[in-house]
Amino acid sequence: MAGRRGSPTLRRRQLGQELRRLREVSGATIDQVAVKLRCSASKISRIETGMSGISQREVRDILDAYGVLGDHAEALVEMAREAKQRGWWQLYGSVLTSAYVGMESAADEIWSYEVLVVPGLLQTADYARAMIRAARPDDSDEEIEQRVRVRMNRQSLLGQDDPLTFTVVLDEAVLRRPVGGPWVMRRQLERLCEAAELPSVTLQVLPFSAGAHAGMDGTFTMLRYRESADQDVVFAANAAGGLFLEKDEELDRYALIFELLRARALTPSESVEMIEGLAKEP
Repeated sequence: MAGRRGSPTLRRRQLGQELRRLREVSGATIDQVAVKLRCSASKISRIETGMSGISQREVRDILDAYGVLGDHAEALVEMAREAKQRGWWQLYGSVLTSAYVGMESAADEIWSYEVLVVPGLLQTADYARAMIRAARPDDSDEEIEQRVRVRMNRQSLLGQDDPLTFTVVLDEAVLRRPVGGPWVMRRQLERLCEAAELPSVTLQVLPFSAGAHAGMDGTFTMLRYRESADQDVVFAANAAGGLFLEKDEELDRYALIFELLRARALTPSESVEMIEGLAKEP
């Protein structure tokens, strides 16, 4: 059941989905399980959605309630143990409140549409620092530097032996917004051109000339997992941290939007040509 990179975050989500399936098979409601385990219904709900961790003992108690025994039960208890392991990003828990980084680390493929900023996987440190400082004026210098370190560490996904496949559509506005000043922005544009040469990265620009388009509602990212499409999820970022969408109809809708955006965007070679031209402007 594990994703290729074995993220604890993904393990927790997989475990929650299986516990929910077993509860539904047993015919029990969340309230009934909560009463039996002497906890709140909201706790059971958080466990099933992967938003809350669960101990091995609690997994055994839940499985006993569902009448699940044997090898299947032991496999789920082991999954709970693996879900408790710490990912590298948990060292930065003081500045990370979303499950996104953990889920990203386990993804096999990411589709991203950005309308405001360069995506974190492609940012330079100076661009990231300028962007975070502007977006989070209340953060201390140390908090900003921690966020920059997280962003730089995430980029290892593109350079490892089995790299993440990253397809991104950037609105032209991303390229023309001078974040951090001329020198920082020029280096960021050069970084985009370098990234576009990676075999695992496909970068396209949606030009202003495209007019109204399917992505007018805003930025989103789709995380895709080869072993099970049931794990796919769309993340819509916002100032409060973001929203995860995982219903089939939501995934289908965003997949269609992304296909339409790619069709309206410049080709990868045309996109690099545009970015190179902008990087050479005074």
